[in-house]
Amino acid sequence: MMKVLAVVACVLFLQGCIHKIVTVPVKVAYKTTKGVVKGTAAVVGAIIPDGDDEEDEEDSKKKKNKD
Repeated sequence: MMKVLAVVACVLFLQGCIHKIVTVPVKVAYKTTKGVVKGTAAVVGAIIPDGDDEEDEEDSKKKKNKD
């Protein structure tokens, strides 16, 4: 009976440590991945045009036609 009580007490006392051991690496991996994805999106956005220039040209042509 004492062994069971000791194991339960250890589990309760170490619960915070186990939580930290699991969550800290997950947070680090998440932040690292988030930064890499943002950087990749910026590079891809700079290399591959998304058509904004074409829309600006169409808007300027419409404005010229109205004048």
